[in-house]
Amino acid sequence: MSHEMTASAASAGLSDSDLSPAERLHVAGLHAAGRHYTDAATDAVLSVRDLNVRFNTENGVVHAVRGIDFDLRPGKTLGIVGESGSGKSVTSMAILGLLPDTAQVSGSVRLQGKELLGLSDKAMCQHRGHDIAMVFQDPLSSLTPVYSVGTQIIEALTVHNPTMSKQAKEARAVELLGMVGIPSPKDRLKAFPHEFSGGMRQRVMIAIAIANNPRVLIADEPTTALDVTIQAQVLEVLHTAQEETGAAVVMITHDLGVVAGMADDIMVMYAGKPVETGSVDDIYYNPRMPYTMGLLGAVPRVDVAEKSSLVPIEGIPPNLIHTPTGCSFAPRCPLASDSCLQGEPELWPVPGDTTGGGLPHQAACIKTDSLGLEVDVREVFKAPAVPESRFDAIPRAERRTVLELRDVRKHFPLMKGALIKRRIGTVKAVDGLSFDIREGECFSIVGESGCGKTTTLLEIMEFHKDQDGEVVIGGLSNKQAADAKTKGAMRKELQMVFQDPTGALDPRFTVFEVLSEPLENAGMPKAQIRQRILELMELVGLQPDHVNRFPNQFSGGQRQRIGIARALAVNPKLVVLDEPVSALDVSVQAGVINLLDQLRAELGLSYLMVAHDLSVVRHISNRVAVMYLGKIVEIGDVDSVFDNPRHPYTRALLSAIPVPDPVQERTRERIILQGDLPSPLEAPKGCNFATRCPVFAALPPAKQEKCLTLEPALAAVPAPTDQQFACFYPDGELDADMLVVHDTH
Repeated sequence: MSHEMTASAASAGLSDSDLSPAERLHVAGLHAAGRHYTDAATDAVLSVRDLNVRFNTENGVVHAVRGIDFDLRPGKTLGIVGESGSGKSVTSMAILGLLPDTAQVSGSVRLQGKELLGLSDKAMCQHRGHDIAMVFQDPLSSLTPVYSVGTQIIEALTVHNPTMSKQAKEARAVELLGMVGIPSPKDRLKAFPHEFSGGMRQRVMIAIAIANNPRVLIADEPTTALDVTIQAQVLEVLHTAQEETGAAVVMITHDLGVVAGMADDIMVMYAGKPVETGSVDDIYYNPRMPYTMGLLGAVPRVDVAEKSSLVPIEGIPPNLIHTPTGCSFAPRCPLASDSCLQGEPELWPVPGDTTGGGLPHQAACIKTDSLGLEVDVREVFKAPAVPESRFDAIPRAERRTVLELRDVRKHFPLMKGALIKRRIGTVKAVDGLSFDIREGECFSIVGESGCGKTTTLLEIMEFHKDQDGEVVIGGLSNKQAADAKTKGAMRKELQMVFQDPTGALDPRFTVFEVLSEPLENAGMPKAQIRQRILELMELVGLQPDHVNRFPNQFSGGQRQRIGIARALAVNPKLVVLDEPVSALDVSVQAGVINLLDQLRAELGLSYLMVAHDLSVVRHISNRVAVMYLGKIVEIGDVDSVFDNPRHPYTRALLSAIPVPDPVQERTRERIILQGDLPSPLEAPKGCNFATRCPVFAALPPAKQEKCLTLEPALAAVPAPTDQQFACFYPDGELDADMLVVHDTH
């Protein structure tokens, strides 16, 4: 095949290096007959014109997508960003013809010149998975649990290649699994989806999507539910898949860091319409729509140490049952005036910007000309000042200890057998944790899923005298928690805010009942309860007259504020935050983070936070602990750890966090960890991280032996830095195979 490719290229007077990946594939004959590669400079592989989607509901017709226009060229990536409900996913479903029959879809969707709208489902099946494919958000619900992954990949090949032999299909399936980075691909063909981790399942989804070398690949929030290290792996796989197939990619996401590194062009959507389009550099460095500016200002930065409040976008998107008569963003826009309400603005060209062949820079705002590089988004959106706590001026050593853990362990026996069970191993979920939290301090625990973060929180909340290790809360030890009175006193000192506010609030209770429950349990007189509830509503930025509403009448961010109010009801000293903003849109997330910062300063609270988003941790935390397989591998002041990470695992975590800056994302070095966390049955004897460590992989055998046989203890970095790490070779050279740099521009 390579010989044919070379011959064809030579006949055209071109060398291999002169061809794009997609052109090389075409020359090599990897695309089926009739699927001719078009000139990327002039022809779009996918053209969408005036796409509209309406849904009939009990309350009326919802106009979910209102006039989408874009051209997508081969080998290019279009990022579609916006809050939940902006119409991103509905747009992708309409393109693929996956909306229910009740949806009214109008406009034009042309794939290589062929109109897709109006085709029957049978006719669309000829294109889905062949010319155009999709990677969905949740791989577990997208894969059939009763079929092996090999069967599902082969099915995708069989549908569009009926004459392909069984051996060729199996060989292609093995090739695809290897391409997306699944180890031992031939053996894993027979595995079922539940035998893969979340990141591996998403890789399988990508393998199925690219099986037939599609012209267009749509990725709908492909990394939302994944750890940052797994996210980095999946994004790298998507990048490889695009290079291998030459496909045009539509990346739908709310993470502005993800599209900064991957996208060539960006479309910002709000209330079903594009409100700003342009190249990635146009959008990030010269935004001309207040909504775009707000989204960028709401993102915490993992690479910025300077403390500043995030930009909150108050309010919620409009109800699209009623077509906006003015600018749809006007009710939330700080720059809105009467003229903004006189008709909905169209996309207008931004003067002075050239497209370079991509999306033109356009913004749907009548004040575009007055917005530019000199405008400070924090002033526009009136971001609050950074709150100052009374504890900031007190050295940490002089503050009272709110929580202390001393050698806390939680081991689970691994049993096998139906009738007679026998122990075959031990899962060391938490393995000897020791740390403390002082007054007015936010302490965060970070790490991948399965590292023991949540188990640590559960051990702290247990209040049981038979626990392995000691937990001291407000001077009271779990070893003294023998009676209900002591446990009640400990619980009053510590309250929790959960990850999912919808699941944490009883839907049958009004907000008043939700907030009064902990106060009644604490024995507060009824006369004082109502006054306290009104204080709490005001404290978390909600209207006092909303106490008679039910949780489902509030937005996600408002529900999380109710959860915070409930946690603060009994005046705790320590609030435990379990992924408090991971389920929220970036604009809502900013308001909740600002609120948490404000409450810590005003009330003198301490926080213990578990999070996988290191950008949020950098913004709100004072100290951080990095966990891996039940142990702390690095701990210290957040700026010291983030600016000078000593453990290879910390370095990998930080390099995996996307930065909302295109230039940095294109050029910065990433450490792509290989594989997933080791099985508890095969836990390494020495350093737990050795099996995935980029430093270990580059060490000579003699030094590797030390890592494999001895377990490194936490060692302190020389003063004045408050930092400890558990690694024998923190300054070791990194393995080149695990380093990735994408200098695409």
